[in-house]
Amino acid sequence: MMVQGLTIAFPSGEREVLGYLARPEGDGPFPSVIIIHEIYGLTDNIKNIAHRFAEEGYAALAVDLFSGRNRTVCMFRFMGQMIFKSQNNESLHDLQSSLTFLETRPEVDKERIGAIGFCMGGGFAIAWACNDERLKVVAPFYGMNPRPLESVKRSCPVVGSYPENDFTASQGRKLEQKLKEYTISHDIKIYPEAKHSFFNEQGQAYQAEASQDAWQRVLTFFSTHIGEETA
Repeated sequence: MMVQGLTIAFPSGEREVLGYLARPEGDGPFPSVIIIHEIYGLTDNIKNIAHRFAEEGYAALAVDLFSGRNRTVCMFRFMGQMIFKSQNNESLHDLQSSLTFLETRPEVDKERIGAIGFCMGGGFAIAWACNDERLKVVAPFYGMNPRPLESVKRSCPVVGSYPENDFTASQGRKLEQKLKEYTISHDIKIYPEAKHSFFNEQGQAYQAEASQDAWQRVLTFFSTHIGEETA
């Protein structure tokens, strides 16, 4: 499938946020995925993930949460947001604005939008799912859970991937327990041989087998909840 990629900008409050949009050729409307980067920012790896989604028929928007800001300062701010304001912070407002932007695009089916996030972005993804009914499905990778965890009773369906050799493995297990308790559709998997950032093809911790399996699980789960058959 031919893929088009372009840098875009959208408003979020009084600031402008940048992103990278990859989409299939054609008019659509396509299901869409918002990609939330890890602490390294909007890297080539994240843009490649957007292209991989586009090749599967999705309009994929990778949001640059560092837009117009000092990266080091942002890192400390993000950590504070996740710990102290996990469900109401500026990063979530930027992500909500990214969804609003997608809703205005004619090639996007606004009823079929999900999100995927990695590490920091994984934490933002699951917290966002608890506070925005427009999201239909999320895929957190090795992310922290929102506080309080009981807020996931408001979440959309979740497909989560966690490495056993990482502090987030316990987060995945706790999340799965709560999703079961609240009867929310989910697929949570802990990968025994994997480490943090195992999905990052450009990183030292990349684990091909776990990454490929997680990717197929995400595609299957997303297809069920926002794929063509749900239209």
